[in-house]
Amino acid sequence: MKNTLIIAGVLGAFAASAHAQSSVTLYGALDAGIVYANNAGGHAAWNQGSGTVGDTYFGLKGSEDLGGGLHAIFTLENGFNLNNGKDTESGTMFNRQAFVGLQSDRFGTLTLGRQYDSMVDYLAPLSATGSGYGNNLAAHPFDNDNLDHSFSIKNSVKYQSVNYQGFKFGGLYGFSNDAGQFANNRAWSAGASYGNGPLNFSAAYLQINNTRTGNTNGASSASNGNNFNLSAQTQRTFGAGANYNYGPATVGFVWTHTQYQNLIAGGQGGTTFSIPTGTNLHLDNFELNGAYALTPALALNASYTFTDGKVTGSNGSGDPKWHTVSLTADYSLSKRTDVYAGAVYQHASGELGDAGANVAMINTLSPSTSQNQVAATVGLRHRF
Repeated sequence: MKNTLIIAGVLGAFAASAHAQSSVTLYGALDAGIVYANNAGGHAAWNQGSGTVGDTYFGLKGSEDLGGGLHAIFTLENGFNLNNGKDTESGTMFNRQAFVGLQSDRFGTLTLGRQYDSMVDYLAPLSATGSGYGNNLAAHPFDNDNLDHSFSIKNSVKYQSVNYQGFKFGGLYGFSNDAGQFANNRAWSAGASYGNGPLNFSAAYLQINNTRTGNTNGASSASNGNNFNLSAQTQRTFGAGANYNYGPATVGFVWTHTQYQNLIAGGQGGTTFSIPTGTNLHLDNFELNGAYALTPALALNASYTFTDGKVTGSNGSGDPKWHTVSLTADYSLSKRTDVYAGAVYQHASGELGDAGANVAMINTLSPSTSQNQVAATVGLRHRF
């Protein structure tokens, strides 16, 4: 009996030790609100929105201490619509991230699976959208630079360095998983950032090749139209940004350039539109943003983006342009729960090639039928 108690005690101590060396965390965010648009498909609209300002998602992440500063890690993350419970990408359980890897305290992190690219990791934190101030309505037209992380890269191998006194870098490669053609729907990306004190810099690059081929098992989901506002035979995106913190205030600037060669499909806010074969679209986004904490609980965020476009190809040319202004007030009820109110105004001009006059199209909303669109929202957000 005594030996049994000793063995039980040893096993219990071992189990407690093993549990202390590994952990699994459930996390996520829920964003719901009321959205008004003065012109969405030709009519004023009142809608209940999900993820209008911040994304709605849940996930599991875990870490196991392997000793010597080495850890096994994983993340499984799914985005969904809070109003109806549907996944943001049909037929996919973890449509945002799903990866496993090794993390070294000395050498950095290597992971494999479905992951976000370097535009999201390094440049988005300096933007008014995405992982920056978190206002999805402030995303650049079509989220053309993926700063609002509309999509992630499948079949990807990713490396992220440790923090070298404020300097970090990394890169990603997404395999096509096509036995016949190695380059059939593949992607790669790289980025770097530096932040030490009040000043922060970032730069990143992303390229996606041959999504027109119909290989839905490749690096991107563009071939089947999921999570992409625009998809093309080749997409190249690069950009840089900086911001400066001074007490309760932050001001920043972000520039990105995106080239779509031979567009295949387009959509915005659930509305799809046809694109003539052979159309190319180049977009430059110039964003000025700022935030100010009026009190520890109340903050104001604002941004202005000028998007300068050029359409070329066998079906005409054009020079579409968009001016987007956003303002959001956020009040924290606790560390995990906040309420917000925001407004966005967008003015469009120029031509979209043979498609005709350009129209306003605030991110997440159906396009306007005119050159102007105004949206306002109030909502509640909870993080866990």
